[in-house]
Amino acid sequence: MTEQTRETVDFWFDPICPFAWITSRWILEVEQVRDIEVKWHIMSLSVLNEGRDLDEGYRKLLDRAWLPARAATQVWERHGDQKLGEFYTAVGTRIHNEGEKDFEAAVAGALADLSLEASILDAAKTDELDEKMRASHQEGISKVGDEVGTPVVAFNDTAFFGPVMTRIPRGEQAGKIFDAAVTLGSFEYFYELKRSRTTSPEFD
Repeated sequence: MTEQTRETVDFWFDPICPFAWITSRWILEVEQVRDIEVKWHIMSLSVLNEGRDLDEGYRKLLDRAWLPARAATQVWERHGDQKLGEFYTAVGTRIHNEGEKDFEAAVAGALADLSLEASILDAAKTDELDEKMRASHQEGISKVGDEVGTPVVAFNDTAFFGPVMTRIPRGEQAGKIFDAAVTLGSFEYFYELKRSRTTSPEFD
């Protein structure tokens, strides 16, 4: 395939989700070994869990999660899809690989890394682009249902939540997992294949 005919994989993420982060690094590996091109979209765990009875600790996390998602939406609005992906890499590296718990500091650092306007951080403290963020979120959720979370991956007429992994597959291994996921997802009567997680996420 030529660059112009590469298939688009749509990827919905919330910046704070460690499992979405691993899956996003996997799909970038897939991009190197399969004829695909990733297009980034925003979804929000804060939006997804509105009105739900949650553990107090998780609720506090989601209260803080608005800021990175809104910052990502600001980057998307001002600079487009490609820069959104770059911002996700920058802010995700700080949050997940570097363990930055202060999301405001992570956003500020990511903006500086990419030489983006510092005013994005101020704007992310408002709800001015929430309609855009919610529309993107709903687009992703509409493909898989609201009983799942982030990430959502869509390819051709196939969409699925996940795959959920605790390691980042590299090279052809990443490609094989993609092939298998797309194959399973292409059967309209296939819904779930699951086992309990016994390891924690690692971001190497």
